[in-house]
Amino acid sequence: MSASLQQIDTLSSGTYTACDISDALLKLGIPHAGFLVDIENKLSPSTRTTPLVAPATTVLFAPKSSPTPTSTLPPGTHFADLITAPNTIAVLSAPPGTRCAVIGGLVAKRMQMRGVCGVVVAGRVRDLKEMRGMRVWEVWAEGVSTVGAGAETRVVAVDCEVEVSGVRVRMGDVVFADREGGGVVVIPAERVGEVVGMLEKGKEVDALVEGDLEAGMELGEAFRIRRG
Repeated sequence: MSASLQQIDTLSSGTYTACDISDALLKLGIPHAGFLVDIENKLSPSTRTTPLVAPATTVLFAPKSSPTPTSTLPPGTHFADLITAPNTIAVLSAPPGTRCAVIGGLVAKRMQMRGVCGVVVAGRVRDLKEMRGMRVWEVWAEGVSTVGAGAETRVVAVDCEVEVSGVRVRMGDVVFADREGGGVVVIPAERVGEVVGMLEKGKEVDALVEGDLEAGMELGEAFRIRRG
């Protein structure tokens, strides 16, 4: 089940933060509340005032030194030409400990030309200076590098299940990248409706607790009354 345009619009409206999303996912029992730990914003348009929200398209990298797993990409193709687009966020997963980047300026340019909104990288990126010249492009990653992807890695699959910071990410899951709200959260595609339905109620409860505190109530009492 994929998220509807209305659900994406609701999530990207700026009404809710990544913390609100994780609160809902925690209640639903989603591992790690969907939070991609240690993934930090490296580049955002200065004009962006709301979270970047879109379905995921995924890319799985493997060590260049290992013959397994076998690549599923057609010979001579590049993943930037194969991932799902437009209106997606590319989630790239590199092997742990990789020193090289898995995306640079030219790859980012091709992805943007195809309508990809940004990237979330479990690994490293490079050419951020080049990417700053790209309109409406957002980059989240664990770190940076000066070394190109071919030094250590190879692509083995696109639009497959990948793992980022212990969180499973599949094509079509909704990526919620919130610079102001503290990070990136991934909503499983089949739970988007539930999350959206929980968000307004959660905001209402928080507003009531805030009012109780302003009236002098102790926090524990306010939580007991409002959250049960």
